[in-house]
Amino acid sequence: MAVVGAAVPEGDELSVPTRAARPRKDTAGMMKIIALEEHLATGEVLDVWHALPPGRQDDSLEIFDQPRIEECLVDLAAERIRSMDDVGVDVQVLSLTTPGLGNLDAPTAVSLARSTNDLIAETVAARPDRFEGFATLPTPDPEEAASELHRAVDTLGLKGAMIFGRTGEYNMDHPGFHPLYDAAAELRVPLYIHPQLPRRAVRDAYYSGLGKEVELAFAGPGIGWHYETGIQLLRLILSGTLDRHPDLQFILGHWGEVVLFYLERMESLDSTIKLDRPLRDYFRQNVSYTPSGILRQTYLQRTIETVGVERVMFSTDYPFQYAGDGGARAFLERAELTPADRELIAHGNWERLLAH
Repeated sequence: MAVVGAAVPEGDELSVPTRAARPRKDTAGMMKIIALEEHLATGEVLDVWHALPPGRQDDSLEIFDQPRIEECLVDLAAERIRSMDDVGVDVQVLSLTTPGLGNLDAPTAVSLARSTNDLIAETVAARPDRFEGFATLPTPDPEEAASELHRAVDTLGLKGAMIFGRTGEYNMDHPGFHPLYDAAAELRVPLYIHPQLPRRAVRDAYYSGLGKEVELAFAGPGIGWHYETGIQLLRLILSGTLDRHPDLQFILGHWGEVVLFYLERMESLDSTIKLDRPLRDYFRQNVSYTPSGILRQTYLQRTIETVGVERVMFSTDYPFQYAGDGGARAFLERAELTPADRELIAHGNWERLLAH
């Protein structure tokens, strides 16, 4: 199956990473680029995902059901670094890929979270010049998720966590997840919300009847993933979760998962909801945004206009999107930005968020 939802800089062609990646150029004096949505998988996690019964198995696994993608996901050494050099990325912030652990039973999720986080930490320790890491959390057990976030940050040195929206049928604003948000707020680390497929009932209602391959692309990276993720962020805001933790920080990929570009219309909610701040303020003060490999200058400029350059960071969505021959670096170098703003997006905003 072909990689779907891919986008690369204007004029460039999509290519999956190959073994012919160029050797790294001398980067002395060059802009440092840190990419935040850069994925991995482990053999242990893949085995558990694929062993799930059909009713619990996540169909998004088909998106990387091709040997080269799976090879890239499990490789954490020379091949990955050569690919980073080829696109122009200096540091990857590693994270488990979708669907995460939210569709597993709690004991299995807890065990896999610990082993995955240990592996990420070992990888970072081996090459701290090239890697940082987001924790994987066992959200089916929110108390254990909070505990694992503390361990991952305090003991392993990871920088926050990658989470995948709702867990099973439970939206992110469910009170049961308060321990996780309490922990993130206490640790002052960000939570990156990654897309996942909508609930089966939603898929049946809105994305079905078009043939399996089209339905999956439509409900997944075509648009369904992004509506699902944007709605989860909105629920966090509208439920008062961010009033409870006014300094809690989230990151959204794909230029804000649709909802950011409709913010002016959503501000009509201000007249009907009782929150501590106007809706726009949450988007500008509690959320940062990355491209997830959708390297389009128009989206970059629209995001800056909406939330300010201080809220924009970088990501390539490795290995699902791949802008070879320095395409990731070229995107930032070609952007109509001041040198200072370019540095903010490339690495400064991420570094400042961690120091917050």
